Amino acid sequence: MYSYSDFDEAFVRSRVAQFANQIERRLDGSLTEDEFRPLRLMNGLYLQLHAYMLRVAIPYGTISPHQMRQLATIADTWDKGYGHFTTRQNIQFNWPKLPEVPAILAALADVEMHAIQTSGNCVRNVTADHFAGAAADEIADPRPYAELLRQWSTDHPEFQFLPRKFKIAITGAPNDRAVTAAHDIGLRIVRNAAGETGFQVLVGGGLGRTPMVAMVVRDFLPEADLLPYVEAVLSVYNSFGRRDNKFKARIKITLHETGKDEITRLVEAEFARLRPLFGGNDQALLAEIRAAFAPPAFRDAPVEAYDAFHKADPVFRAWADTNLTAHRNGQYAIVTVSLKAPGKTPGDATSDQMRLLADLAERYGHGDLRISHEQNVILPHVHKSDLPVLHAALVKAGLGTANVGLLSDIIACPGMDYCALATARSIPVAQELATHFEALKLEHEIGPLKIKISGCINACGHHHVGHIGILGLDRAGVENYQITLGGDGTEDAVIGEKTGPGFAYDEIVPAIERILRAYLGLRQEASETFLQAFKRVGMEPFKAALYASEAAQDAA
Repeated sequence: MYSYSDFDEAFVRSRVAQFANQIERRLDGSLTEDEFRPLRLMNGLYLQLHAYMLRVAIPYGTISPHQMRQLATIADTWDKGYGHFTTRQNIQFNWPKLPEVPAILAALADVEMHAIQTSGNCVRNVTADHFAGAAADEIADPRPYAELLRQWSTDHPEFQFLPRKFKIAITGAPNDRAVTAAHDIGLRIVRNAAGETGFQVLVGGGLGRTPMVAMVVRDFLPEADLLPYVEAVLSVYNSFGRRDNKFKARIKITLHETGKDEITRLVEAEFARLRPLFGGNDQALLAEIRAAFAPPAFRDAPVEAYDAFHKADPVFRAWADTNLTAHRNGQYAIVTVSLKAPGKTPGDATSDQMRLLADLAERYGHGDLRISHEQNVILPHVHKSDLPVLHAALVKAGLGTANVGLLSDIIACPGMDYCALATARSIPVAQELATHFEALKLEHEIGPLKIKISGCINACGHHHVGHIGILGLDRAGVENYQITLGGDGTEDAVIGEKTGPGFAYDEIVPAIERILRAYLGLRQEASETFLQAFKRVGMEPFKAALYASEAAQDAA
């Protein structure tokens, strides 16, 4: 992974010192909360429902065992012994005390981490495919490009005060695991007819109160043009994005109001102006960065023992069937460690679990860990012969849940248990759904399913692109949950359709059960997934099942 240069180290340390001074001024009353707010947000510090929350960047989801152990130390020393991994491949600490934040930031700097630009109207943490550098279907590792974008965007003088926050995601595989179409800029690595590597560029995606799928503005952008083109997009947005209404300030609204053709023309004109200013230093830097992401020294060893264990042990086989993904090296597997044990908070990891994951990554995973936007932890390089003992260690620590890609592998934002913006609870809904369907023993029968839950219209839980999306709203002081169906966050991205009226808190789990029992009756064969069935039959059969009791009452 990338290691800080002397410049990086000095920059982060100076920001820690600067923010420590700002905190001192807030504590002694020299700064009011209104004056302090933009300063703390630029350093990832939020004021939540019950306490401050510190959001720490994990750039493109890549983290070392040493860094993971430091997160565990921070959780024990200055928080409540756990951290929450988010859909932005960040980690949040929910209980830091304001006077102690400088010490936390200094501890992060000790392991080449920070909280800069995890909030504010700037370019946020650049996210990427969590299987980068390992996936069998990968065209090229997207992380060097993500690191180039991170360095370019950090404290960029032109883009610190954009009309609104700005998010970039990049994937190196045709199977999009980074939800690129739901970002302000989505980058998909492709090859042209000549075999050259470049990018398909998408602009104007986003969820929230106005969900939109990004539009393709370039089918093929040469690799060398990446930074000037991204800068052109941001420059146009900075000039034309609305600042009169924060709800209409994202680039997706600019694109919608101005039109794709006109925005593309403006971007291409700005790109033509900027391109000559890039004399090749960015490509020299990219070459240096790429060297930091060389593949590990893969071990050549027999895998027959794994095959035998897989055949003989049904518990291990169930976990392998859901939590393992094909690796580019046939002797290896990509391991997804689920943070979604039924009844637990999605995305939470205790300090002990963090330390164990760090140990396992060092022992069996070439010292590499990833955080996925689906709030799980990845060991991207594990030799198959090590999988049985790895699995046993995970099970012992409560991390062996075999549910990746299934119903209980739910994405959920913190909701009203923590967030000051939330209008409903998310975590208890996720917990009750998981435990309910575990009791019914239907999860494996239902098969691949992505449920995503948001506790407010800001859609931090990505509910719009869930196969089943749940949005918690406030209706006259009462929690009300709206359901969407048919969303998809892959390369075939689509926004889910609303089913109709929402449901009270105690009605939402039975409502989801009605939908899924309808699916089991509608599917043509066991291999037809929920999303495939929905695309085939449409909304009406599910809507009829969902509102059957209301229809019966109306008829009576």
